[in-house]
Amino acid sequence: MNKEVIILGAGASGLIAAIESARRKRSVLVIDHMKRIGNKIRISGGGRCNFTNLHVTAENYISLNSHFCKSALTQFTPADFMALLDRHHIRYGERSEGQLFCIRTAEDIISALQKEATAGGVDFSLGTVIKKMRKQKTFELVTDKGLFTADSVIVATGGLSYPDIGATNLGYTIAKEFGLKVTRLRPGLVPLLFDKNTARQFQDLSGTSLNVEISCKGIRVSGGMLMTHTGLSGPAVLQASLYWEEGESIAINLLPETDLLGFLTDHSQSRAQLANVLASFLPKRFAQRWTEMNDLARPLCQFSPREIGHIAHNLQNWEIRPAGTAGFSKAEVTLGGVDTGELSSKTMESKKVPGLYFIGEVIDVTGQLGGFNLQWAWSSGYAAGQHA
Repeated sequence: MNKEVIILGAGASGLIAAIESARRKRSVLVIDHMKRIGNKIRISGGGRCNFTNLHVTAENYISLNSHFCKSALTQFTPADFMALLDRHHIRYGERSEGQLFCIRTAEDIISALQKEATAGGVDFSLGTVIKKMRKQKTFELVTDKGLFTADSVIVATGGLSYPDIGATNLGYTIAKEFGLKVTRLRPGLVPLLFDKNTARQFQDLSGTSLNVEISCKGIRVSGGMLMTHTGLSGPAVLQASLYWEEGESIAINLLPETDLLGFLTDHSQSRAQLANVLASFLPKRFAQRWTEMNDLARPLCQFSPREIGHIAHNLQNWEIRPAGTAGFSKAEVTLGGVDTGELSSKTMESKKVPGLYFIGEVIDVTGQLGGFNLQWAWSSGYAAGQHA
């Protein structure tokens, strides 16, 4: 089968690219090894799909080239995707910090994208495994369903996160086979793990949540933190994982926006156990465990001013050296990818291989938590769809 454009991947970026390319009257085929489209869209935002953020800027993205994402983000904005949803009468709303979610279900977005693609004449070959890809006069894709050829190929295969719903390394393999550089790949937006000793100390506090501020490599992130039986999760931890490197420490302020030193000093004559005093601010079981671990299980009045200063400092600068991350199986995104220096920031086309495009998560552009990664998928997919 011959098409003008073949898109590898029926996820967010691939579907938008297909829709836009078809609008230009190009014949388009989308190939995916899974049997359903939009698998990652389907699970985003707990099934409600955090499809964008009202406050998207280049500063919300991590890449070796911090400027690369700017062109695509300008070409297709959050307002543009909201307009698409409005055309399909899909209701959505804002949660915290500009995050937009479907009121009903992520299936509404998948259905809208399917309708747009069908209206444009896009064909799909689902459950199709690509065995080899090469370029002669045209691109040739050898699959388990035969040979497909195309003038242009858009690689929208995603990253390594969520292998249970079909993530593979196909996009990176294709990039390398065509001579493109791929930067180091690692899990992002992922829980962090305690070392064995710390995990043992906190394992029975699994499910305890706190609002914290985490510092990592000069970056500060705020939000919820959840204790798990193996380490730490929650929005603030997932965000911090984007910046954490193996072997480094993170500093957790367990009581942000609290003058803990002032409070403890004012109550320094209290005969109450320190854990009970701290329970005014922290979950009681956590306060109890923290004081026991640090040999501080005694009345507040028995601490000197210097010791009180250390207690306040340590609670607001709890230093942890994670043993690692929970890996790609628990990660929401993949950090790293096809080197942006290999691609046009305007079109997503390879500089070395005319007609070969890379979009979405497979590129070395990773968004922060809060709808930024899906917006990158829409924007980069749109950019490629205007030119492939």
